[in-house]
Amino acid sequence: MRVRPLLAAALGSAALLCAAVGPAVAAPDESVTVDPAGRLAADGTVTLTGTYTCTGATGPVFISSSLSQGSPNYRHGIGGTRAVCDGAEHRWANTSKVTSEKLEPGAAHVEATIMELRSSGGLPLPTFHATGQRDITLSEA
Repeated sequence: MRVRPLLAAALGSAALLCAAVGPAVAAPDESVTVDPAGRLAADGTVTLTGTYTCTGATGPVFISSSLSQGSPNYRHGIGGTRAVCDGAEHRWANTSKVTSEKLEPGAAHVEATIMELRSSGGLPLPTFHATGQRDITLSEA
């Protein structure tokens, strides 16, 4: 079984769960930010970046991100980067090719989430550390 499709499915499910449950309440020493600009390539590849800080993880941790443009009800999952929760500030960058809808340079909205997969009875369940969001500008890459 290929790992990337499995990871993408897990991160997508976690993002939907996060949207349904509501935003994560971050501990004072945990945060995730989104940079004010993203890149959009001619082939639809989007790159989003920012910073994060997290602590106390016992399972694998990822920075997931989603982008909306036009309708806030329709989001594109943009990658998932493995995170290190050592209390230090780190950079993250997520890249994905969006083929389901034509994105254009200009205003967009991004949400990023620090999500940990903690084992509970042998089943990995999502635990949310922090969420950040920002209106950004997509620029041609």
